[in-house]
Amino acid sequence: MARRLGQLEAAALAYAQMRDLRIVKTGDMVAALRITAKQERELLSRMARAHMIANVRRGLYLFPAKLPVAAAWVPDDAAVINALMADKQARYQITGPNAFNRYGYDEQIPSRITIYNDRFSSERRIGQISLTLIKVNRNRLGGVERVPMRSGQTLVYSSRTRTLVDAVYDWSRFDSLPRAYGWIRQDIEAARITPDELAKMAILYGNLATIRRIGALLEQMGGDRRILRRLERSLTTSTAKIPLVPGKAIRGTLLKRWGIVLNG
Repeated sequence: MARRLGQLEAAALAYAQMRDLRIVKTGDMVAALRITAKQERELLSRMARAHMIANVRRGLYLFPAKLPVAAAWVPDDAAVINALMADKQARYQITGPNAFNRYGYDEQIPSRITIYNDRFSSERRIGQISLTLIKVNRNRLGGVERVPMRSGQTLVYSSRTRTLVDAVYDWSRFDSLPRAYGWIRQDIEAARITPDELAKMAILYGNLATIRRIGALLEQMGGDRRILRRLERSLTTSTAKIPLVPGKAIRGTLLKRWGIVLNG
């Protein structure tokens, strides 16, 4: 059914389309529509409630590229995420369950989009899209793949290799161990990633526990001694023992080189 637009709503949508505006802040339309600041706030709030536009945050709205004719407009993931990140001037990358699904490790489609970024941590819902935003140090951002979307926008994902490192590093958040070890084995055997790439990514974006666990796994797989030495050199001396599979009893064979107990 076609939407019946009020005069101000139609004027706001037409103005945004004419100026090719996708992101509008309060104050942007006051002069153009010849309305007061209060009228503009009420207009934008009314349009957001009617799902003509999407409220990214207070005072920031996402407009459709074309005049909507359906009962409601639902912005795509890329439009929402890029608008929010641009507003925060944040670098970001999608990781965790969304990346697991993208690369075929897990068939389950997550209900939330998990995002590493360098600005803020928050749980957000924008339109129909739920976001889990995790602030990380800027030096932990990288190892990405830029994915073009049908809308013409681009989403930034952790690359396949980086996603596997994330699965080992952030296992408690993503509930990804010991499953990630199987994913790593499969990808190396299928030549989708290389042990060398995995080692480099672990050193760049992992922590000591991540490097130790990946080193132990590669050694079990008969990894190249040069790669194992590189991982070993990146470690600091420690006598602490950690399990290969967190959450299980620390019982089993000890790989002294890594301080890893093969408990699973």
